[in-house]
Amino acid sequence: PLRPRRTTLLLYHLRGRGRGVHSGARNTPARLPFSHIIEEDVAFFTRLLAGRAVTDPDVLAACNTDWLKSVQGKSELLLRPQTTEEVSQILRYCNERNLAVSPQGGNTGLVGGSVPVFDEIILSTALMNKVLTFNTVSGILTCQAGCVLESLSQYLEELDFIMPLDLGAKGSCHIGGNVATNAGGLRLLRYGSLRGTVLGLEVVLADGRVLNCLSDLRKDNTGYDLKQLFIGSEGTLGVITAVSILCPRKPKSVNVAFLGCLTFQNLLETFQCSRGMLGEILSAFEFLDAACMKLLERHLQLTNPITESPFYIVIETAGSNATHDEEKLHKFLEEVMTSSLVTDGTVATEETKIKALWSLRERITEALTHDGFTYKYDISLPVEKIYQLVNDMRDHLGNKAKNVVGYGHVGDGNLHLNITSPSKDPSLLAAIEPYVYEWTSSVQGSISAEHGLGLKKRNYIYYSKPSEAVALMGNIKAILDPRGILNPYKTLPDDLH
Repeated sequence: PLRPRRTTLLLYHLRGRGRGVHSGARNTPARLPFSHIIEEDVAFFTRLLAGRAVTDPDVLAACNTDWLKSVQGKSELLLRPQTTEEVSQILRYCNERNLAVSPQGGNTGLVGGSVPVFDEIILSTALMNKVLTFNTVSGILTCQAGCVLESLSQYLEELDFIMPLDLGAKGSCHIGGNVATNAGGLRLLRYGSLRGTVLGLEVVLADGRVLNCLSDLRKDNTGYDLKQLFIGSEGTLGVITAVSILCPRKPKSVNVAFLGCLTFQNLLETFQCSRGMLGEILSAFEFLDAACMKLLERHLQLTNPITESPFYIVIETAGSNATHDEEKLHKFLEEVMTSSLVTDGTVATEETKIKALWSLRERITEALTHDGFTYKYDISLPVEKIYQLVNDMRDHLGNKAKNVVGYGHVGDGNLHLNITSPSKDPSLLAAIEPYVYEWTSSVQGSISAEHGLGLKKRNYIYYSKPSEAVALMGNIKAILDPRGILNPYKTLPDDLH
């Protein structure tokens, strides 16, 4: 069995008694002894995929680089299957030849999990984009893994349903990648995580076997729930080729309120009030700080619709009765304004105005890309401590950083901490890490709430998981992918290799 080495040392470090253990965790790992691609391999894939085995360097360049342009792979081969059977044949061949594979969806990940590290073959699901079935009675959608989230949303809206998740990257991200990273997003407060809404998966294992666990059943208690192994596994245990997911009905009434608060404590009390007064119609409660608003104004020329405030809230309600929903929202707003929890606000009920308000939350990531090099942290914390980390990080870094901003999902305790500098700065990174992980661990938080670990955070897993759990993950990987060809150098720490 695979066991983590350095366990005692890592646990010693976790308790805050040392800082040198993870000093090399950021470095690119050494290439593992996989085979190199030869002409015979390219010939096999060319026969199999008929024009969908790509060796053009210009096409490969985009697939070798992550969305943040922070990770650069060296793959010389891109495969674009259209069917599960083609994925099966690809992996069977790669496993026999000991060729490493990097599964790739929309390539919108933020932790380097969706691009090669060395010369791994890129297996793209982009052409696996068909809706297979949709049951209008149960609301269960079954589709291929390469369906773009926004395309699925548009398909469902015509049938009076919606997807249970919504992300800023919805125009590019694939549902298979969403599931593989257990993406959270803006609707988790209302509809829960993908671990609850995904009912079944079809997965191709490393040796080419097809595991068909697609299901149209809400309840199935026969044996182990194997699909959960692959949700959040970041393509390291198998390649997801199809998904069945439970979709809610499209709400008939949607309202969005954009509010300002003087303190984060006021924001938290507003959240408590919203849960009590809005109840079943509350579908999202998001926040951003004043520093985020300044970036939106400066880099994207977006307009702040309310009085300048230290903190801003985006609240969405979604229900079936417009009069009922508006009455509840009005009473809630009256309560938080008269009690001075909220200093100013605006409400949108029309779709164009709703989109304009949501853009102030959804486009923060885009604004940050214009502010310099960005160090991104996706942290899960006790709700009352979400912004304390932002303040402490600002104090810790002083003038080393250009900007330290915080935004995220208050409803599920998820902070997106972003730190910018004019350019890539190793000394700044050394000041941020491991401080940010030590701080998170000290309050029993998680170092990855929804982005995954990927390449960038794989070696920090011990801040959130005990060594016994990590060792068991290694054992599962060894059973399902004994040669380690699936998305190597990702998710699991280097000491398991």
